Amino acid sequence: MGIDDCRAIELPVVPDRQGDLAFAEGESHVPFPIARVFYVYGVPAEAARGGHAHRTLEQAVFCLAGTMEIVVDDGERQRRFELDDPRRGVYLPPMVWHDIGGFRAGTVYFALASAEFDEADYIRDRAEFLRAVQAAV
Repeated sequence: MGIDDCRAIELPVVPDRQGDLAFAEGESHVPFPIARVFYVYGVPAEAARGGHAHRTLEQAVFCLAGTMEIVVDDGERQRRFELDDPRRGVYLPPMVWHDIGGFRAGTVYFALASAEFDEADYIRDRAEFLRAVQAAV
């Protein structure tokens, strides 16, 4: 897996004049069963989040309000996604470093994850990530 596996996801929407409804079903709209959901809000515009990779966890990230960007990196190449539409997100496979920033004030983002929180799954040191990528080749 690598940044070529990172891809835009567009959720189905049920339009209604009282407000549109977007939804996601695991293994249908996102390519994994959903085990955990979390959201981040109150993010200062200058914040830098992410800055890690996961050994096995898969995620789909959606910006519900505001604007943000995710830069994914496989140790050799980078790819940038701008998120500003709550229907559109990005799939993050395992072993892809991701940095999240470019926040507009009032941004709220939401993530669907393939597993419960496990600190041992995180790689938070960039040098350790690069060593793990090289070892997998």
